[in-house]
Amino acid sequence: MSHPSPRPAQSAPSPSPDAAARRRIDRAAGELRRGDPVLLTLTTGAALLALAAEEAGGDGAQRLRRLAGGPPALTVTANRAAALGLQVPDGADAVDLRIASDTPERTAAALLALADPTAPAERSLPTVDRIEAAGPLGSRALSLTRLSRLLPAVLSVPVALDGGAAEAWAREHDLIHLAADDLAAAQAAAAADLHPVADARVPLAGAEDARVHAFRPRDGGPEHLAIVIGQPDTRQPVLVRLHSECFTGDLLGSLRCDCGDQLRGAIQTLAEAGGGVLLYLAQEGRGIGLVNKLRAYRLQDAGVDTLDANIALGFDADERVYLPAAGMLRQLGIAEVRLLTNNPDKLDALAACGIPVRARVPHAFPANGHNERYLATKAARFGHRFE
Repeated sequence: MSHPSPRPAQSAPSPSPDAAARRRIDRAAGELRRGDPVLLTLTTGAALLALAAEEAGGDGAQRLRRLAGGPPALTVTANRAAALGLQVPDGADAVDLRIASDTPERTAAALLALADPTAPAERSLPTVDRIEAAGPLGSRALSLTRLSRLLPAVLSVPVALDGGAAEAWAREHDLIHLAADDLAAAQAAAAADLHPVADARVPLAGAEDARVHAFRPRDGGPEHLAIVIGQPDTRQPVLVRLHSECFTGDLLGSLRCDCGDQLRGAIQTLAEAGGGVLLYLAQEGRGIGLVNKLRAYRLQDAGVDTLDANIALGFDADERVYLPAAGMLRQLGIAEVRLLTNNPDKLDALAACGIPVRARVPHAFPANGHNERYLATKAARFGHRFE
């Protein structure tokens, strides 16, 4: 049997924002990464000026005050607030923190210390004077920082605008204006709506009969890869490995994790089985990105385990989504799988995306002298099964 070729996805297309809205989202993400604020609005007329905390610089708080006419809050996730020892309002997924400081420069430094647990030690934590649940725009602003691969923390100020005046106000101040509802739609669409862009035969060490298929989300984000090994029989449940990219483990051979072993071991296992598919997902560090993973490593070196490190940075313990994996499998003509994994949660996650998992095939490797605590945490706190 020949290698499966991608075909149109069988699932119903997800609603997605138009091309103009997508361009605006991309530009907004770029503005945050460059240290510039963006204006977010709701159809109700509510408006919020947001600036990524880690890129705010010494004058960030002052810039927002000049533009919006009020002092900024620091909007963070409930996880980050809890890691700071603050009492999070019931049901809040994001909160606004307010502090008192005598100068804008000290305010900016103090807010960054609250946002980033790896900030230099000389940035002492300020006293939080008030904490309150953030509104929907605050939550959307944090979603945009995640999309921008930044810490989920923003300096934010509500802006009082007359109905329909947001676009003109943004143009007047040379700002990107983004409708928050477009952002939510874009994130859902990007996860589910992939299209094939290239494929080639790539002989691999341990699996010379291999072909790599690249799939790109419709928002132009990073590609996910499907590595088809051997001759998988798509009439039967196909042996599949879901592997999230790990620059440090896969490419550098880092001993802090078992990712490199799992990647190379999966390739060999799929080849020995006569065929299968390895999905290489662009979701570094359980979805928090490489830079934030390095921050998590700093926290781990200080004694925090891998789960609590993600929480301390303001993320969930695992930020990955598996809609891209399901979409690639469908386009490869694969309806059912046997999953090569030590993570039982992946079975439920893939099944929830419409791909039945008929069996879990164990996939574990011995510790190497550097990753014992990491593996123990995965077993004890993530429920991984190493047998």
